[in-house]
Amino acid sequence: MTETAASANLAPDVAPDPLEPLPLLRRELHTGPLGLSSREAARRLAVYGPNEVRRTARTSVLREILRQLVHPLALLLWAAAALAFAAGIDVLGWAIIAVILVNAGFALVQERQAEKAVETLARYLPAQARVIRDGQPQHVPARDLVPGDLIFLEEGDRVPADARLSDGGIEADLSMLTGESTPVERLAGPGLAGAPLLQEPNLVFTGTTATEGQARAIVFATGDHTELGRIAALSQRTRREPSPLEKQVKKVAWLIAAVAVAMGVVFLMAGVAVGLPLTDSLMFAIGLLVANVPEGLLPTITLALAVGVRVLARQGAVIKRLSAVETLGSTNVICTDKTGTLTRNEMRLHSTWTPSKAAVGAAATTDLLRAAGDCTTVTRENDGRLHGDPTEIALVEGATEHAEPLDLTDRDARRRSIFRFEPRLRLMSVLHAADDGRLQVIVKGAPEAVLERLAVGEEVGEAREAAGLLAEDGMRVLAVAVRELPPGASVPAQRQDAERDLHLLGLVGLYDPPRPEVAAAVARCHEAGLTVHIVTGDNGATAAAVARAVGIGVPELHVVPQSETIDDHELDHLLRCGDAEIVFARSSPETKLKVADALRAHGQIVAMTGDGVNDAPALHRAHIGVAMGRSGTDVAREASTMVLTDDNFATIVTAIESGRRVYDNVRKFIVYIFAHLTPEVVPFVVFALSAGAVPLPLTVLQILAIDLGTETLPALALGRERAEPGVMSRPPRPSTQGVINKDMLVRSWGWLGSVSAALVMTGFFYVLWRAGWHPGDPTGPGTPLHQAYLTATTATFAGIVTCQVGTAIAARTDHAALRDIGFFTNPLLLVGIAFELAFTAALVYAPPLQHLFGTAALPLDVVVLIAAFPPLVWGVDEFRRRARRRHHF
Repeated sequence: MTETAASANLAPDVAPDPLEPLPLLRRELHTGPLGLSSREAARRLAVYGPNEVRRTARTSVLREILRQLVHPLALLLWAAAALAFAAGIDVLGWAIIAVILVNAGFALVQERQAEKAVETLARYLPAQARVIRDGQPQHVPARDLVPGDLIFLEEGDRVPADARLSDGGIEADLSMLTGESTPVERLAGPGLAGAPLLQEPNLVFTGTTATEGQARAIVFATGDHTELGRIAALSQRTRREPSPLEKQVKKVAWLIAAVAVAMGVVFLMAGVAVGLPLTDSLMFAIGLLVANVPEGLLPTITLALAVGVRVLARQGAVIKRLSAVETLGSTNVICTDKTGTLTRNEMRLHSTWTPSKAAVGAAATTDLLRAAGDCTTVTRENDGRLHGDPTEIALVEGATEHAEPLDLTDRDARRRSIFRFEPRLRLMSVLHAADDGRLQVIVKGAPEAVLERLAVGEEVGEAREAAGLLAEDGMRVLAVAVRELPPGASVPAQRQDAERDLHLLGLVGLYDPPRPEVAAAVARCHEAGLTVHIVTGDNGATAAAVARAVGIGVPELHVVPQSETIDDHELDHLLRCGDAEIVFARSSPETKLKVADALRAHGQIVAMTGDGVNDAPALHRAHIGVAMGRSGTDVAREASTMVLTDDNFATIVTAIESGRRVYDNVRKFIVYIFAHLTPEVVPFVVFALSAGAVPLPLTVLQILAIDLGTETLPALALGRERAEPGVMSRPPRPSTQGVINKDMLVRSWGWLGSVSAALVMTGFFYVLWRAGWHPGDPTGPGTPLHQAYLTATTATFAGIVTCQVGTAIAARTDHAALRDIGFFTNPLLLVGIAFELAFTAALVYAPPLQHLFGTAALPLDVVVLIAAFPPLVWGVDEFRRRARRRHHF
């Protein structure tokens, strides 16, 4: 078959089986020892497309801006602006439009999260690849590789495409895909029956790195068909959903919109029915809409969340999306990695075991540790630090600490041959010249692999039992054995000739100790009603031991030894096991994604940790994706919502506590903001019900000055309140619980709002009556009572502001008395109150602002009257909270 016909028969959506026999794979890919021709490569490039990870189209900035401009609160303000222009009040209309644009800008900054995970994945592709084309080695751009290309791989190269080794072998760093830091050997040869694709010993994958060796390989997948492309596709399919706070604010916004429109229509019709002029009716409708819209709500929430982000950054948690701060507060399940998160990621020699018939005491242990240290490839850097596999570093350090210092230079000088670690055999061996000059084979590896190679007569039962006990204690267990070659024997050429008839020296147990602060953090999780699951690539016994050491699994721990094989039905059954916490061992990228999806389907708010490229889809899917800042990959950090700068589980718990505090504080300033809606609406209701006999007690511009000027700083200061006692002693709030509930509305609209409205209207009528006003008297420009009317509306405006002061003090706590938290413990609130009073004084007494906002200077008796409003508002709410405490206790 010609190459042209071959390219025509290759279907981009039907990938060849990379595990089939090599001659068959060559035939299917229509390639040979001389590689492809340049013309055939060009044709296949047209069929398969470039070898790069492509990203789907992203939402445009314009579309996101438009989405913000049709938010329910924005729609209310658009209606108010339209009515203002219809009534000929252009200044008011433009002011309302400015408010809309400011709110949209805040929301856009909050929600605009650049999805960079796929772009970061692309950085794992090398710029150039070395291939054989037209029978000659040459360098081509990696994006031009096609299936069937024959590529060269050498030490230090990044693999440019998924490929099957045809000649030679390399050691590959697959940590970006598997999360395991130990390099693995990849050799040309047959596959491993039944092994997962990433564990096949003859395959290499895009973006991984060759750390040693040389090989040639046949490309079988490029671009989106590679493992890297599959992960990118998973990341792009798992779209971010709105946080609970975002959903709840939008729901409340629609409620406010419906109430405001209904009130506007009813009172507009009533105004027309009782004979109000159309201009007055429109002014009333505008005022009702603007008064019902909490213009400062969205920017204040955004600023409060931003403050939470800064606080968490100082505590070691970098938050990438503002709304995630609130989501942390509702988190009820944490799915955590083990290595480096629960543990220190510092492997250390912990235990040794020697056979009962071995040399007694220290001599047997010294022989064991020295042999284990000699069977390593660790090197020492110029600065004295050890470099190599963490397990082998632990062996060298353990030999130095518990036996005798290991001279790596002498080790290498004595070495005659090495058979590197083979994942299928799960062991490695070296041929070493002993002190007497004879050759000695030293083998170390998995106990079951080493024990089956012992000489006849060696007792293995005792060793198997000891290995099981060490594994149950959470250790990684290695067996070490030797074989003395007879004098004059040659170096065995094949490893099967060397690794036989062994004599067992003993077992070593390596342990990665838990971080000391994790146990207390897990206890805080349990106290707060959080469930902690472990999702790890390690074996179940080791992970379970670490779980028990840090308190995970109280009262019950369930271990899934091979979680990669679990189906959705079994997973759902496990997650319904009540209080059981679960160890998902030997997990894959799909396992993490499956666990995240299942927990979400069960109504849980999930925080998921991860550090590898393979974790990106699950991090993106979880409500809170937590990446490791030190050990994590760039892809994991880009896909996550939160990055731990210290890789510490305890920081997650600290972040959850901060999230709960932020949520409580959001509720506090929502109470504060909503409490002012009632005194802002009541003046317009009084105006309408009196059919104009009572002049309008408040202007729309004065409402905007209150909502955007005086209330913002105190509301933001309430977002900085300290956590109330017991914040981590209560269970997580249900995901269905709204940030705004009936109790809050009763407190803000019905209690604080009603008291404030009564006080404000008292101030308004006091000013008019002291000037001799009677219902129906004209108060327009040029009338004798006009100045008194301006003073009365100013009293209304200033009265609402002073009521805000009392509301801000009352809103600092939901249950406790003010004396329990202290009056001066939030200095920012005192600064905010001082600012709003100064701002109000400027609007009342500065002539340019008087003309713009329709205010007038207040006489002393009115100032004294409204100065009494703050303690009255706070005192009434203090009485309510005291009655509630007595009722509950």
